[in-house]
Amino acid sequence: MTPEQFISKWKAVAVGERAAAQSHFIDLCRLLDEPAPTDVDPKGDWYAFEKGATKTTGGEGWADVWKRGCFAWEYKGKRKDLNAAFVQLQQYALALENPPLLVVSDIERFRIATNWTNTVSKVYEFHLDDLSKPDARDALKSVLSAPDNLRPGKTRQALTEEAAGEFARLAQRLREQGHPADVVAHFVNRLVFCMFAEDVDLLPNKMFRRMLDASLSAPDRFATMARGLFGAMRGGGMIGFEHVAWFNGGLFDDDTALPLTKEDVQLALKVADLDWAEIDPSIFGTLFERGLDPDKRSQLGAHYTDRDKIKLIVDAVVVEPLTAEWEGTKGRLSAALQKAQEAKSRSTQTKAEGEAVRLLRDFLGRLRSFTVLDPACGSGNFLYLALLALKDLEHKVSLEAEALSPRIFAREFPHIGPGSVKGIEINPYAAELARVSIWIGEIQWMQRNGFNVSRDPILKPLVTIECRDALLNGDGSEAKWPTADSIIGNPPFLGSKLLRRGLGDTYVDQLFDQYDNRVSPEADLVAY
Repeated sequence: MTPEQFISKWKAVAVGERAAAQSHFIDLCRLLDEPAPTDVDPKGDWYAFEKGATKTTGGEGWADVWKRGCFAWEYKGKRKDLNAAFVQLQQYALALENPPLLVVSDIERFRIATNWTNTVSKVYEFHLDDLSKPDARDALKSVLSAPDNLRPGKTRQALTEEAAGEFARLAQRLREQGHPADVVAHFVNRLVFCMFAEDVDLLPNKMFRRMLDASLSAPDRFATMARGLFGAMRGGGMIGFEHVAWFNGGLFDDDTALPLTKEDVQLALKVADLDWAEIDPSIFGTLFERGLDPDKRSQLGAHYTDRDKIKLIVDAVVVEPLTAEWEGTKGRLSAALQKAQEAKSRSTQTKAEGEAVRLLRDFLGRLRSFTVLDPACGSGNFLYLALLALKDLEHKVSLEAEALSPRIFAREFPHIGPGSVKGIEINPYAAELARVSIWIGEIQWMQRNGFNVSRDPILKPLVTIECRDALLNGDGSEAKWPTADSIIGNPPFLGSKLLRRGLGDTYVDQLFDQYDNRVSPEADLVAY
């Protein structure tokens, strides 16, 4: 089939989505000289139409077309809402083995979104007429058989490192202007979150960027405008004719703003041009802490614990035990559903189905009440990945239950949120960054999986992350830890011979007094 034949045929087609989808995709395969699903995988194990269970919204399958390791593709009727189709793919991406490309089409329009874990997302869009051009055909051919051709070059790690470096410069400039370091850190965290919020459409119409643009010619107005914005974010309000949602969470608990010079505004504008929606919270806190805490500025550019190393601990302590529990529960749930299917009487069927519902409800109840503690949480890297792991597992359970019986188990809205992770951190710079990292991670997860972000407020107060000593109270008594189901982290190490030099005689004497007969005085300070 030639491009001209394909374009001519599908311009004229007026049938609905269901009737057109497979025919359109098969023609596309012919145009691109690629095999269709049934040509190479008649059983649909790795390349299939209508992949998965019945959609809760109607229709069959998690995706209209799916190829393992390549893509998931959802069709809509002509001139229908492609955003709705994309949301569905996002919600089912986990069940579809997280394909690197998510594609939506209404026959006339094509939208390809990259979905790699650690790269900055990119979207390719073109129209039916564009298939006359080699670039559009090459993009679709890459979707079908060579997805790496569309992999973005910039990683989320590189983006986060760049953002942290620029903000470290801004923080240093503000400290040099005489502002206290803690005030600068809190103010910069607000700027960071505003840039993120507008890039994920929680602040309307690039409002923060427009405020910076307006300040460029009159920097003396910046503080006044920023106070207006922060005040609106405190409890919800209006900026001119535009509504600003209620954010607060403690980050926007007042309207305090620092003045910026023209050079400061120019630097902020440069940073605002970055894609803040793609920032990586697993390293964000560590990198920003080095720029905001004057005592850690010398660590800028130094090595940090990356996502993969943190994940080794989170997987072993949180993911693997809970996944094993779910597999056992799923086996019993499947047996109950099989018993219901084979039941000879309505009462037996109802009883078996009720048992299946109870099994799922009990497991989800345990999972949703499961909490993770990091008693030396730093800027929240471990807690962020633990939260993602719990949310991923909850989503997986919901999808797998729906696949077992769409009639009985409708996919549920996620319940697990920031309250599932708890932290203790003595450094106030790190503690606030931990909260910001968790908030950003929660919002990113919800949006990437096709769910609406919670509102009123958008930022729930994170009282579970405490800024205090994890070992001793101010009066020298033993500090108590919050209850949790598992404990993770990478606590700071201080050898026993360096305790007094590092912590002072008074603190070490109190430490020995409180932990006498439980921990040897010769023990290193790390984990016992």
